Amino acid sequence: MRIIPTELPEVVIVEPQVFGDARGFFMESYRLDRYADQGIKRPFVQDNLSRSSRGVIRGLHLQNPQPQGKLVSVLKGKVLDVAVDVRAGSPNFRCHVAVELSDENRRQLWVPRGFAHGFAVLSEIADCFYKCDEYYCPKDEVSVRWDDPELGIDWKLENPALSAKDSRAPLLSEVKNLPNFGQV
Repeated sequence: MRIIPTELPEVVIVEPQVFGDARGFFMESYRLDRYADQGIKRPFVQDNLSRSSRGVIRGLHLQNPQPQGKLVSVLKGKVLDVAVDVRAGSPNFRCHVAVELSDENRRQLWVPRGFAHGFAVLSEIADCFYKCDEYYCPKDEVSVRWDDPELGIDWKLENPALSAKDSRAPLLSEVKNLPNFGQV
C-alpha cells in the first residue's frame, strides 16, 4: 500500500495495492499491522455503508466529546470526499482537504478524530463504506454548514440535495462544541 500525504498532515490518502488481471482484481482493503505502521493505529469498532444519488452532499459531520476517526472508501461510483480541521487551537483550523474517491481509483481517505467529514456524490449513485474507530453516539454529533464561506469548499456541485439536518447546520463560527487541538 502507498500513503499519499495531503495539505493537512494528519489526513492521508491510502492507495491499497491492487492485483488485477482479465478476471478482475483483488486487494486488501484493510490490514491492522500495515495501517498501524502508517499511523492509523486505533482499532475499528464500527463499519458504515451509505448509498446516495448524484448531487447529494452528506456532511459536514463529527462527534465530540466522543470523536471518531474514519477510513473512507467508495465501493461503487465517485464522490468528492472532504475533511476539515475543526480542532480549536490547531494551526490548520478551518483548512480542508478534498479528494476524489471512486470504485475506479480505489483510494481511501483517513479522516482523523477532530476533523469534520462530508462528501458530494459526483456519479449517478455512490456506495460509501467507512470504518470508524469509535461507536456512533447521537448525543455527541456535531454538524457544520456545508457551504460555510469561511471554509471555502468547492463541492463541484450546484444546488445539492441535503438532509434537513445538514441544511440547518450552523456555521463553524457558531459551533460551541468543537474538539481541542492536542486532546483528540
